[in-house]
Amino acid sequence: MHAIGVDIGGTKIAAGVVDDEGTIVAQTRRDTAPDDAASIDRAIADVYAELSASYQISAIGLAAAGFVAADRSGVLFAPNIAWRDYPLRDNVAALIEDKVTIVVENDANAAGWAEFRFGAAQDVDDMLTLTVGTGLGGAIVSNGELVRGAWGVASEIGHMRVVPGGHYCGCGHEGCWEQYTSGRALVRDAQAAAHTQKDRAGRILELAGGSVDAITGPHVTQAAGEGDPLAVELLSELGRWLGEGAASATALLDPALIVVGGGVAAAGDLLLAPARKAFSDQLSGRGHRPEATFVVAAMGNDAGMVGAADLARL
Repeated sequence: MHAIGVDIGGTKIAAGVVDDEGTIVAQTRRDTAPDDAASIDRAIADVYAELSASYQISAIGLAAAGFVAADRSGVLFAPNIAWRDYPLRDNVAALIEDKVTIVVENDANAAGWAEFRFGAAQDVDDMLTLTVGTGLGGAIVSNGELVRGAWGVASEIGHMRVVPGGHYCGCGHEGCWEQYTSGRALVRDAQAAAHTQKDRAGRILELAGGSVDAITGPHVTQAAGEGDPLAVELLSELGRWLGEGAASATALLDPALIVVGGGVAAAGDLLLAPARKAFSDQLSGRGHRPEATFVVAAMGNDAGMVGAADLARL
């Protein structure tokens, strides 16, 4: 029996039929409006109708960016979609004629579970996944179990406070970890450097068409891959924050493996080498304990779909 995994973004949903081995055997997508929650419900029902016409489906897993209720029925809060105490499962079920299990999962948890079951973390029972994208997401697997917490909102690791009074975060607080290690942080720091160190920012600006405001994370990553000193420094600083924060998280979780995914992870060792060094430098009891290994996520953009589908079957 197959399951459908749906990765819900701000402007689109991507859906796939996933088999028991974590392989996507069919895919589709729909455009949606983040300020029209009902349009997302309809899009999910629509992709179910399309995919279930060719495959027998037992469950649907919905990977949602936000605080997911402990019973996995809906979204308590989402930063980029109009979900507030939103009964996503029941709304979708009302649009689907078939009786099928529907489960809502946090998108980072779904991606981390995919890495644990089918990707980079298959050989361990304790792992931490860090998704370094626009923000910083996390997923924790402890003793083979996904950690959701008492109310379903565990693993919001990007909102650990690392700098009191630091950069303002969209969550309403200041100094959150994701303000120092995320795509948004990389762009902010690159744009600032282009203003204050214009003589060193030539290649980054060239890639951005000469406009400071047009600088993106991929511009910095490309320039760093070419050996541009400023771009290398920017990624190294991002990696330092990643490693130091991971060391703090390790004091609490003691994972065997730290899986780094998300768009910024495309920088590879330009990000991970400084992360590994900072992690070792800041790890408590270093030299008297085994150290977690940093690896790049293996599942790519499919992780949310695969993980949501697999979790919906459990």
